[in-house]
Amino acid sequence: MTIAKPFLTLCFFFHAAAIAQQLPSPDTTIHHLQTLVVTATRTPKPSDDVPVTIISHSDIQTANTYNVQELLLNELPGLELTLSMNQQESFRLHGFGGASLLFLVDGERLAGETLDNIDYHRLSVNTLGHVEILNGAASALYGSNAVGAVVNLVSDTPTTPFSLSAGTRCGSYGEQRHHASIALARNRLSSTTHLQYTSRHQVDLPSPGDYQTLFGQHSLNASQRLSYHPLQWLDVSARAAYFFRERESDETLHDRYRDFSAGLSANARIGTNTTLSATYAFDQYDKSRLTLGDNLDVRTYSNVQHTARLLFSTFSPPHSTFTAGAELLRDFLMSYQLAPDSRHRQYTASAFVQWDWQPTERVNLVGALRYDHFTASATGRITPRLTASLQIGDNVTLRATLSDGFRAPTLKEMFMNFDMAGLFTVYGNDTLHPEHSHNATLAAEYRHGNTRLTSSLFYHRVYDRISTFWDHTLGGMRYANEQPVDIAGTDLALSTRWTCGLGLRIGYTFTHETSHTSAPLSPSTRPHSATLRVDYSRKWKGGTTALAIHLRALSAVKCDEYVSYLDLSTTTTRTHPSYALLRLTALHKFNRFATLSLSVDNLLDYVPDYYYNNAPATPGRTFSIGLDIDM
Repeated sequence: MTIAKPFLTLCFFFHAAAIAQQLPSPDTTIHHLQTLVVTATRTPKPSDDVPVTIISHSDIQTANTYNVQELLLNELPGLELTLSMNQQESFRLHGFGGASLLFLVDGERLAGETLDNIDYHRLSVNTLGHVEILNGAASALYGSNAVGAVVNLVSDTPTTPFSLSAGTRCGSYGEQRHHASIALARNRLSSTTHLQYTSRHQVDLPSPGDYQTLFGQHSLNASQRLSYHPLQWLDVSARAAYFFRERESDETLHDRYRDFSAGLSANARIGTNTTLSATYAFDQYDKSRLTLGDNLDVRTYSNVQHTARLLFSTFSPPHSTFTAGAELLRDFLMSYQLAPDSRHRQYTASAFVQWDWQPTERVNLVGALRYDHFTASATGRITPRLTASLQIGDNVTLRATLSDGFRAPTLKEMFMNFDMAGLFTVYGNDTLHPEHSHNATLAAEYRHGNTRLTSSLFYHRVYDRISTFWDHTLGGMRYANEQPVDIAGTDLALSTRWTCGLGLRIGYTFTHETSHTSAPLSPSTRPHSATLRVDYSRKWKGGTTALAIHLRALSAVKCDEYVSYLDLSTTTTRTHPSYALLRLTALHKFNRFATLSLSVDNLLDYVPDYYYNNAPATPGRTFSIGLDIDM
């Protein structure tokens, strides 16, 4: 953690500069505008005009979750979090695994992965302004990995000349989360500094299973953002973040994870209808193992990404917007498990165009086309996307989307030979083909007042999905391409709020996955999942009280699994039972600046009979209490 001290010094230096730039202003009020969405079209549009799921800032506050993982699980039906080998977290949404779900923070990719998933502990729930989720393939907008969905976590921005917030939360099994933020927004300069520390003790689970304890761990997140408006037509911003996590995975060895990211961006307005932006992003994610006896910390993995991007957008009155961009990514991977060398690198060059046309007030057409070229696999891919929407009357909107998605093989999948705890080895394959898919979505939306009802049908045909198969010649697993996979289903969502302060949100997802590969394992996607949130808020003389109940229910699933990792030639059929988890949150915000919260997770005290990777890793009912101060 040697970088933490100079990083914090840099944060406070930024604040000193921000204070120095504060000039008298006759009006320091920051007006709240309608939420804008950049995920769906790469150009800002009102959220009502695009098919994107929004988790708002008020939703985040009401949920009062410990981390981003819990927040997404509460709000998104069809999303499932499992514990893979060695208790690594894996997401699955609509039949797509973590490798096909693109996570962004303020529109930027994250380096590093474990078992095809990013380190979700890097994502701090306290810095979120809102979350945007675009279901379906979006590779025409974001390139590789945007096959199943794009999840963009948008940071909160200062809205007052000065704000200071701090909070603490303590819960069962030594769960702790402490955070503090300071933000300035005055005239030409705004600055935000955020610190967060989380920890949890080891948890002994009450039932048998593939694992019987949850590792204890602690983490530190620190971030700094600085925005400067030197000219009326120019905005410049800089950011830096540091992350450290230590996992108590063994009595003599601990796993350590570190990340340092930074970025610069400039946005220029040319005239009244044209914008030009340039962005550079750096992200380095490292893994190491700490030997407790001699305090030896050895780095075993490093992924470094440099990304440069240019984006041009012009609006032609009255209803046409043209966007074009280019991107260059340098991806470097170091690991002792890489063959034949311990390090590999890849360059990805991309170019994309998009036309957003509204020929009438009720019709909107958006077409996009992107080309990506990857040097390591010497492959290129063209991906299109077309969306059409029709508004019927004042309340109904129909949408249809045709799109392609793709995922290029990663450096790990091509070159790494990974030892699975001495049980067997997973071998890389430098002849892998990129995954690609054809996708179609039909959706209808009804809005009236505070009520919103949406229904959609989706279908994905996935070719050359990259997976692992047993190779008898090598005597281990090897990355290879599957035969086509069909994924189809439906999403339903209803949200409403009454004037009495009562709100309701219901979500349901049905997913059916069919694999045409003659492999011993069958899909493990649960076909039915649902979420329910009922919340109530009321203002009192002494403040505002809010209550919320979150229900998450998933159906059973039957799938084939290996009997033992020591004998991958034998499988058995296992039924993973259905389950439901209920969560209660109560908050009271005092009139001045303090908020007291109480949460009860797993209110019904559900405990699996057996802990397998597809079961919720819960020890039963847990409690937490928190206090937040905002000034």
